[in-house]
Amino acid sequence: MMPVVAADLQPQLWVENTAAAADYYQRAFGASIEHRVGERDDPDGVVQISVDGARLWISGASEQMGRFDPAAIGGATGRFLLVVDDPAAVCDAAVSAGAKLKSQVAEEHGWLLGRLLDPFGHEWEIGRPLGDWPPGT
Repeated sequence: MMPVVAADLQPQLWVENTAAAADYYQRAFGASIEHRVGERDDPDGVVQISVDGARLWISGASEQMGRFDPAAIGGATGRFLLVVDDPAAVCDAAVSAGAKLKSQVAEEHGWLLGRLLDPFGHEWEIGRPLGDWPPGT
């Protein structure tokens, strides 16, 4: 087995419309497109985006492949934490772009956190630690 030099986790979001989701994340989080498979307006394409170096993928949902968007199952199966310098500004931009605010940005568990639901049903926490993280290191 080869040693891992560096690990990198890049989640993939399954959505009903890849093109609409890529557009939303650009407006909401200032994401940039790093890679695209298919045409810009392809609702079933695959797109890799980056938010200040944090990468994730967006692709079309597929019932046949067991890849469901949150609307198909009546809710999300997880939540994403996006760590940024100014959580309030990012939450405001996400809401302006179409997200639903679940909780205002406030201090919680040693973090400054806000929660939202994006237009595709994915849950997000937007925040930053208020001190050294993890604590005690």
